[in-house]
Parts: sequence; C-alpha cells; structure tokens
Amino acid sequence: MLKITWVVILFSLLILLVSGVSKAEDHAHGIEASFPPSLESYQDEHLSSLGKILVHRIHAEPLNLVVSLLFVCAIFHTFFTKKFRQYAHKLEERHKEQRENQEKSVKYTDEVVEEVSFLSELFHFLGEVEVVFGLWVIPVFWIIAYHYGMDNSIAYISTINYTEPLFVVVIMTLAATRPIVRLSEKILCQISKLGKGSPASMWFTVLTVGPILGSLITEPAAMTISALILAKQFYARKPSLTFAYATLGLLFVNISVGGTFSHFSAPPVLMVAGKWNWDFSFMVSNFGYKALIGIVASNFLYYFVFRREFDKLDKMENLADSNLLIKWDMREDSVPIGVTVAHIFFMTWTVCFSHHPPMFIAGFLCFLGFVKATVHHQNRTDLKPALLVGFFLAGLVVHGSLQKWWISPILGSFGETPLMIGATVLSAFNDNAAITYLSSFVPTLTDSMKYAVVAGAVAGGGLTVIANAPNPAGQSILQKFFPGGISPLGLLAGALVPTVIMVLIFMIIG
Repeated sequence: MLKITWVVILFSLLILLVSGVSKAEDHAHGIEASFPPSLESYQDEHLSSLGKILVHRIHAEPLNLVVSLLFVCAIFHTFFTKKFRQYAHKLEERHKEQRENQEKSVKYTDEVVEEVSFLSELFHFLGEVEVVFGLWVIPVFWIIAYHYGMDNSIAYISTINYTEPLFVVVIMTLAATRPIVRLSEKILCQISKLGKGSPASMWFTVLTVGPILGSLITEPAAMTISALILAKQFYARKPSLTFAYATLGLLFVNISVGGTFSHFSAPPVLMVAGKWNWDFSFMVSNFGYKALIGIVASNFLYYFVFRREFDKLDKMENLADSNLLIKWDMREDSVPIGVTVAHIFFMTWTVCFSHHPPMFIAGFLCFLGFVKATVHHQNRTDLKPALLVGFFLAGLVVHGSLQKWWISPILGSFGETPLMIGATVLSAFNDNAAITYLSSFVPTLTDSMKYAVVAGAVAGGGLTVIANAPNPAGQSILQKFFPGGISPLGLLAGALVPTVIMVLIFMIIG
C-alpha cells in the first residue's frame, strides 16, 4: 500500500510538472533570461579586492550564492554515491529476506511483498555518479523559476549549448563498437610487441599511444577505446586496488593533456582556440610536445613504482570465465575490412561535424541502420553508458554556466604562475572547459597568461570525474572493477602525482 501511495504522489507531481512547463513554454519563446546576469552588469571594475568583488556580486544578485551552494551540494553528493549504493544493497537484502519469509509462511496475509524494493532502487539511482548533476539541476531550475518566473528559468535552460554532451554520446557509442575496438587493440598490440607484448608493455602502450590518439579522434573517443582495452588487458587481471587507482588517475590525466596536439580535440582548448587564434602548429609547438614528455615521464615513474605488480597479474587463460572480462574479440569470426572501414567513416564524419549536432546525429542514425544490417559482425549496441555520460555532462554545463560570477574574477586576479596553479585546482571542482571558457572573458589576460590558464586546466583534468568531459566515459566503463564503485579520493590520489608532473613541465619548459 505504501508503494502504491508513492506511485500516485510521483505521478501527480509529474502531471503538475508537465502541465506547468507546457503552459510556460508557450510564453518563454523569445524571452532573454535575466538570470544569470552578465558580468558587465555588475559594474565592479573599480573594486580591486577579490573579496569585495565577490561580496558585491552576492549583494547585487543573492541568487548567485544559492545556485553555487547547490553546485557544492552536487559535488559533495558525488563523494557519497558509494554510501548510497551500500545502503541500497542493505535495503535489497532486507527486502529479499522479507520475501523469503513470506514464501515460507503458511499464514495467509493480505500484505504482499513486492518483487522489487522501491527504496532500494531509489538509493541505487541516487548512487549513480552520472545522474548526480542532472538531479541537482532540478532545484536550480525551480529556484530560478520561483525568483524570476518559469519563463526565465526555461529561457536559461534553453540557452545552454548542449553540443558537447550530444557529441560525447555519439562518439562514445561509435568508439565502443567491436570493429573499432578490435582494430585499435590490434594496432596497440603490434606496438606493444616492441616490449615483447607483455602485460607491462601493453599497459605502457595504451597509456601512451591511446591519449595521444585523442588529438586526432577526440578525447572522448580516445578515453572510450583506452578504457575498454585497459579493462580487458589490465583490470580483468585483478590488479591490487592501489595499482588500479594509480592506473585510473594516470589514464585520466594523460587523456586530458593528450588532446593538446591539435586545436579541436581537447574541450578546454576548443573553447578558446578560435577566439585566441590558436591553430594546429601553435598547439604542437606550445603544448603537444610538452604533453608527450609529461605522459612518458609519468608512465615511466608509475611503471618503476609498480614494476613488481605486473608479475602478480592473473594470466588471460585463467580469466576465460570471468564476468569482468571484456569479450569483444572472443568470437572466432573476424570483422570484414569493409565493415571496419565503414565504422571509421562514421567516426570521421562525427569528428568533422563535431560542432554541428544535426549533421553528426544524422550520421549516427545512419550508423545505427548499418549496425542493424551487419549485426552478425557487431556486438550489442549498448546506449545506456553513453546516455548516462551525456546526462552527466548536460547537468554539468547547466551548473557550470552559473559559476562564472566567482570563477572569472578569481582567474583575473592571478599572475602567471598562480593562474596556472589556480586553474589546475579549479578544474577539480568544475569542468576544465568551463574554466578556460570563462577565462576568455577576462580582458586583461596576456599571451603568457592565456597559456598558463589552459596549461593548468588540462593538467588538472584528471583530478576528479568532473574535471574533464571524457572522464565520466572512463568511469562508466571501469567502475565495475572497483569494489563499491570508484572512490573520488582514490581517483584523486592516483591522479595527483602525474598532475604535478604535468604542471611542472608546462611551467618549466613554458
């Protein structure tokens, strides 16, 4: 009876929500959002103190503080997702016991224990990292609606650019297909033979070549392919938890800096490349080769520290029946070269039109039709991980655009070295693409300061799951290899050393 009541309440709220939004939509078209206010509207150029600027902006618009506190709550929520999942598991076990006791009872009762525990499923949902920021958009939406009206709230949500989340959904799905991953694995295996094809050689190859490929095929695709290969070649062999987190942090940092060979692959570079006239040659000469030095240095350091761990990894023949093993190449039939070429074409099409959603979505629909026609050469297309990651990023950009009132003045108050360090630290609490995007509105940045903020942003892109757009894709693929899910503190510990190495290299060589 309790669950029926919950369903009725939720259904009623849904009806009220849909009816209210549908009525407001008729009036919201053409309305310019009055919140958040533009940075120019604060007229605080005369204030020199950072503290005074922030206090002034809170007084001018108190809602700034409210939405930022909700963003902080979302960040704290990500740290407690493991607790939610643990409690959901307890509820599930308790519910299972109740069902077993009812089946054993011979006494007739009108009370029926449902097959699924509503509270257990609810806490499982709250424990999914990918849904956190989307959930916390809901109170943001209604608070803006309460203070400025439904039309303004809808207008703000509608002005957000969702191109990146949509692109990540498509490219992540394409990169995870059997033909693409098999081709990538074969290429990396050939390279790893330079080190006799050992697990250590494959580990080093994936963490070096995979991130650099991100400059060509985009970082989300590089993350997906690298994470899938590491899942099979490394994580399924059951490394120690310390080694597992070290590799995860190394992967995230390397992917973040590995896209800096080009001006279109790394999201934080993409946000400013056009406005600051950074082209391919500029990125290679100022960022790319330094990123390569940092990637190789970090990989060698972690290899030296964990060199004895490789001998303890389980052998592949002992993992044939493992539920954790990624089995895209276990089928004996090979993928025809024509099918692989077609997949490469769809990926190329998506990358070339990455800024035009109608184009790459149309290509994606054609791709789904092609997969259906060649189903005997494909694995099952699983859209759930990609859609969850897209939802995560969509929620993040909605929150990120509301934080410019405090991020922009903080960035503008730093010198070159503090600016690089500050951008690195801020990237742990916000998407690094948002950091560089907001820095593009600071008129006082010199060329060296522009370099500093981008270098810091890409260096800090592996510290947390929200620091870089491709990170949620990696977490979605690899989290099942970590008991209870990936710990934010474990990821931070694994990424800290390579982050420091990258900052020092960008700082010293810069």
